[in-house]
Amino acid sequence: MKGHGPGDLTTSPRFAGVPTFLRLPHVTTPETLDVAVVGIPFDAATHWRSGTRFGPEAIREASLALRPLYNPVQRVAPFDVLSVAEYGDLPVDPGFVDRTFADVAEALEKLHGRATAPICLGGDQSILLAELRAAARRHGTLALVLFDAHTGTWDEVAGERYVHGTVVRRAVEEDLVDPRRSILLGARGGTWSANDLDEARELGFTVVPWEDLAQIGTGMAAAAPEVAGGKAFLSFDLDFLDPAFAPGVSAPEVGGPSSMQALALLRGCRGLDIVGADVASVVPEHDCGHITASLAATIALEIISLIACARLDEAAGTR
Repeated sequence: MKGHGPGDLTTSPRFAGVPTFLRLPHVTTPETLDVAVVGIPFDAATHWRSGTRFGPEAIREASLALRPLYNPVQRVAPFDVLSVAEYGDLPVDPGFVDRTFADVAEALEKLHGRATAPICLGGDQSILLAELRAAARRHGTLALVLFDAHTGTWDEVAGERYVHGTVVRRAVEEDLVDPRRSILLGARGGTWSANDLDEARELGFTVVPWEDLAQIGTGMAAAAPEVAGGKAFLSFDLDFLDPAFAPGVSAPEVGGPSSMQALALLRGCRGLDIVGADVASVVPEHDCGHITASLAATIALEIISLIACARLDEAAGTR
């Protein structure tokens, strides 16, 4: 095992001790880390269901049931390749979007400065802007791969420009992401106008609504590394899934993929050079049987596996 990894089940049961993600050690010195799991308990920028401030805690608790040491689909033992630890929650200012974004970006920039890839547990989708600000300061303009039932490219919501539905547009305006190297997967549901998806395309994004993605399947996700060349950020909003499989989210949209389909699409992204990622929008209050949190924890683990795969593929000269 390289560096930090999950705790040993032979020494204590999974339900004992302080609940960190996957029972990883709580480490605050990124010098030793390839990947840091970070909580951002913030929900002041959502206009529908609040409660995502409790998302990181729920995802950590759900992660305790996972068996993380080997991913048989990707054929990788991620913690043999990567040093991964729980970094804890970042500072947030409840009710104050600007201050929270500044604090979060400053904290995450320290991780990027140590070549540590943060995987953030949200939190509403607005946290993506702070994450991209931190990553872009270190890596330059990024490719964005977004799994989401919404594009995040509105100009404003209820007169506000810095909320969950606008952060992707703000990221383009701030030159944090290159839309020509970015792909928005899974948009569906009603829109405020006939031009919503076209406006995202006019910004330069490759937009694949769920109706198209369902027909194309994993072949579209497998094309993501080709579209999103260079340093990439992967963002996964749990409302990408149908609420039958992820009921505990901020803005549910019916008619989406199953958990099996979502995981297959995510695994198809092998080849991305991921420098940061997030798993957002879990609302535990609406989560029947903790199935949304369990899925979110699984997605975070799959992202860790993608990063490990990239390391192995690079070492083998196949990336």
